[in-house]
Amino acid sequence: MQCHVQPDISLRQKQDFREVSGSGRRGRVIIRQSSTADTTPGSALIPANMAASAPPPTFHIPFTGNDRLLKLKEMFISKFGSEPLFYARAPGRVNLIGEHIDYCGYAVLPMAVEQDILAAVQPFDSHILHLCNTNPTYLDFSLSLNDIEINKTKPLWHSYFLCGLKGIQEHFNLGIPKGMNCLVDGTIPPSSGLSSSSALVCCAGLATLTANGKSFSKVELAETCTKCERYIGTEGGGMDQSISFLAEEGTILAKSKGLDWKNLMKLGDVQSRLGVTVGDMLAIVEQVLHPESYTREEVCETLGVSLEDLCASVLSQNTQDVSIFKLYQRAKHVYSEAARVLAFKKVCDEAPANAVQLLGDLMNQSHVSCRDMYECSCTELDQLVDICLKSGAIGSRLTGAGWGGCTVSMVPVDKLNVFLTNVQEMYYKTDARRSALQKQSLFVTKPGSGAMVIVEKK
Repeated sequence: MQCHVQPDISLRQKQDFREVSGSGRRGRVIIRQSSTADTTPGSALIPANMAASAPPPTFHIPFTGNDRLLKLKEMFISKFGSEPLFYARAPGRVNLIGEHIDYCGYAVLPMAVEQDILAAVQPFDSHILHLCNTNPTYLDFSLSLNDIEINKTKPLWHSYFLCGLKGIQEHFNLGIPKGMNCLVDGTIPPSSGLSSSSALVCCAGLATLTANGKSFSKVELAETCTKCERYIGTEGGGMDQSISFLAEEGTILAKSKGLDWKNLMKLGDVQSRLGVTVGDMLAIVEQVLHPESYTREEVCETLGVSLEDLCASVLSQNTQDVSIFKLYQRAKHVYSEAARVLAFKKVCDEAPANAVQLLGDLMNQSHVSCRDMYECSCTELDQLVDICLKSGAIGSRLTGAGWGGCTVSMVPVDKLNVFLTNVQEMYYKTDARRSALQKQSLFVTKPGSGAMVIVEKK
């Protein structure tokens, strides 16, 4: 998982629209809303000039009329007997486009959503962490900060908080961080494709940073939180199960062009070394790779290595038993998806009159590639995308890696009610299990703001 802390991009739309996400096996739908007058912050390929090097902002705001903050404050006082000093907030996110290319060396384009993780925090000098959750399903947890151990084999909700805390501790060589009373509240549905666990890691990192009087730029905090997810066994910059499947394409393409393939495992590295465009790489894929699956023997013959060398230097631990490789399809997906991300950003930057339709078309192309080239979709996701498009979505695609999970769709505001009704009738109500989960699986969100610290203004 990657963690993005408030990279920003502005996009002015001439047509109101929303974006919707929905889960294939569970049927989850998220909707992004934008209006004609908005300049909407979201997550982007390149952070806006004002955002990247600055630390997450601190806002001093009155709590009057803010039911969520008031309730969280009251629960904190009930739990710990005193008021929190500050509140740390980190949003969930949905990947608009760019699937399975980040660990190949290419940028993706996620968007922060309104749903978030919010923690009320009170630092104190004794080196103890007291961690509670507003959801009673998640049990209270306490730990001495003298020795932070994180269980990778059976992670619980507090394990993700410890990842963020430990990441800040190690980066700043804090020794023993300040103790904290923390009460966590979340509005991100779990297992929804909205990165609830990453948001919790980021929230914990920001809370620890603030409690210990340290400062980080948003980019530095994002990178640190991404890395510290490894404490719990999550590989940042892409799924650990998937990165291995794309090693072989890079090696064969590099070998075909006379490059040192042993040191060029990522497809993005091959493009960089050749000094060509993504479009050129797609042409090279057509020239070098064939659509038929490659056998181990053919890969060995192409690279000029023995089977033993292939297993030792190219195949990862979880692909040692793979016997065939769809190199053409996987490489074509990566390069075409990378091109779509660049095209998506170009539309956002230039905001032409038909921007919404162009973005929708790119999302649709992305899903087709994920389904046919990368084969990371499933029957339920394909069904849900089809229903969304028939119900008025301009674009719809799987998001959050695929193989089940979540879809995101772009829907004009004037078609939203009809869209929601049709998706409910055609997808959720046809299955009792889906229907039972509909409330937490079908929802609307505007593009959200990034991570921040909140202090009550009295």
